[in-house]
Amino acid sequence: MTLAALRSQLEDSLRGKVSAPFAVRRAALPEMAASGIAEIDRLTGGLPRGCLTEITGAAGSGRMSFLVSLLAGLTRRGESCAVVDGRDAFDPCGAEAAGVALGRLLLVRCSNIEQALRGADLLLHGGGFGLVALDLSDLPGTAVRRVPLNAWFRFRRMVENTATILLLLEQESCAKSCASLVLRLEMEAARWNSAAAAAAAAVPARKNGGMENPQQFLLGGLRIRAEVLRSRFEPAESQAMNSSRRSAAQGPDCLYETEAAWMDLTGKRRRGKNFISGRTAKSAKS
Repeated sequence: MTLAALRSQLEDSLRGKVSAPFAVRRAALPEMAASGIAEIDRLTGGLPRGCLTEITGAAGSGRMSFLVSLLAGLTRRGESCAVVDGRDAFDPCGAEAAGVALGRLLLVRCSNIEQALRGADLLLHGGGFGLVALDLSDLPGTAVRRVPLNAWFRFRRMVENTATILLLLEQESCAKSCASLVLRLEMEAARWNSAAAAAAAAVPARKNGGMENPQQFLLGGLRIRAEVLRSRFEPAESQAMNSSRRSAAQGPDCLYETEAAWMDLTGKRRRGKNFISGRTAKSAKS
């Protein structure tokens, strides 16, 4: 019996009992939240709620700028967010300067991966957050890779059918098929400005032995490439554009720039130390 004949026979036997037995059932697309970086939102459609998203990249690739940009947008819209800091590296002063409403941010400081996983588990059990970010990017890669896969499956199940974005920041992707969206960030170039030229408009340039030091430079911005390694929710408008890239075994990507927002705190210091903040171009905070 041919496949077509078998299918016809099954349809006849199920007629009146099951409607469209061979129809393809498509999963409903989740609600997408804007990341605050226009180029990434056009590339991915945003970050899916009720799903696990991974942000990977080496040191200096813009992972923290991405997180701060997302926090700034969500907290401005009145959502409560939580960050589980795996290595106590998050700077709340810099985040506040970049637009994050600290009154809507819960920061859990940890010193190892065991504490970070327990903290994320408790927050996800409690629920009610628009974003729970688990930052493991400053922990050794070997420790993150030892996390069993069932831990990521459990975390993903805990946010299913909720409005929570579960964000995992690492040096390399470890959640495998548990992640609905995986983005890899990479710094392509840095833009440097002369410190003397930047200070001339505000205060007289500092001099060393009566001569200006031409070797002083300030970071003016970064050029970041974001590449989609895995996505279950591709924006319809980008399918045609990205089809040729996929055929060449290359994921869809985009470029965006960040601007360093250097703040002079000599007259006003917060919590007894200086800090550096940044913001993405085109009014996207980071």
